[in-house]
Amino acid sequence: MPTVRVAIYTRVSTEDQAKQGFSLEAQRERLEAYCLARDWSVAAKYIDDGHSGRNVRRPAYQRMMAERDQWDALLVIKMDRIHRNSRNFMEMMENLREWGKDFVSASESLDTSTAMGRFVMDIIQRIAQLESEQIGERVYMGMSQKAKVGPGILGFHPPLGYELTGGRLVPNAAEAEVVREMFMLCLDGRTLEEIASDLNAAGQTTKRDTAWTPVKVHRILHNPVYAGHLRWDGFVRKSDHEPLVTVDAFNAVQGLLRSRALLSTARSPPVHLEA
Repeated sequence: MPTVRVAIYTRVSTEDQAKQGFSLEAQRERLEAYCLARDWSVAAKYIDDGHSGRNVRRPAYQRMMAERDQWDALLVIKMDRIHRNSRNFMEMMENLREWGKDFVSASESLDTSTAMGRFVMDIIQRIAQLESEQIGERVYMGMSQKAKVGPGILGFHPPLGYELTGGRLVPNAAEAEVVREMFMLCLDGRTLEEIASDLNAAGQTTKRDTAWTPVKVHRILHNPVYAGHLRWDGFVRKSDHEPLVTVDAFNAVQGLLRSRALLSTARSPPVHLEA
C-alpha cells in the first residue's frame, strides 16, 4: 500500500495568538507526531499566521490548494483551523472529493476516507457554524445597544478630520480644515465633481492617501460625525466629541445634496439632525 502524502495546514488568527494550544509550533508538533504514528509522509507544510478562518483569502491556504497534486490528504489539528464558515468548508470538501483527496482532523479523530468520518465531520462543522453565528448575533446586539445609548464610539477607524485618542475622537487640525472647506464649498454651490477636482488640484488626499472622487466627497458631506453625532446601522445619536461644522450647516448641506442629481453610487438615506 503506497504511503499517504500529507499536507499539514496550521493557522492562527490574531485572537488565537493569546490562547494556549493554538500556537503554530504546537499545532505543527502534534501533526507531525500524528503522521509518524500513522506512517504517513509529510509532503508539505502550509502556515497562515494572523489570518481569519471565516474566509479563504489566506496565502498559504490558496497555495496549498494550487499544489494539491503534491499531497493525498489534508491534515489539521482541529476543523476550525481550516474553516469557520460552513459554506466555505462544504465547498472545500466537495473540491477534495472531486480531486480524490481526504481530509483529516487529528484531535477530533475524523477521517473522510470513511463514510462515518464524512457524516460526523458535516455535523460538527454545522455546530461550529451555529456557534459562530450566535456569537455574531450577541456582538450585534451589544453594538446596537451602545449605538442607541452610548457612551463612546463603536470601534470604527477615525474619519478624516479626527484622530482616536483614549477612545475619543479628537480633531486633527490640518484635516479638520479640509473637511470644513468641503462643507463651505458645497454651501457655496459647488458640485461634488467640482469639490473633488479642487481638492485634487490643491494636492489634498483622503485619510487613506488616495485621490478624491465625487463619491468620496459625498461620504464626507453625508457623515453626521462632523456635526457631533455618531451613526451606526441606522442609529444616529448625539456624541460628546467636538464637531467640525454646526448642525445647521450640516442640515443645509444635506438639503443641497438631495436637491442635486447625484451619482447613483452616492445615494444614501436622508439625514436630518436635531440641534
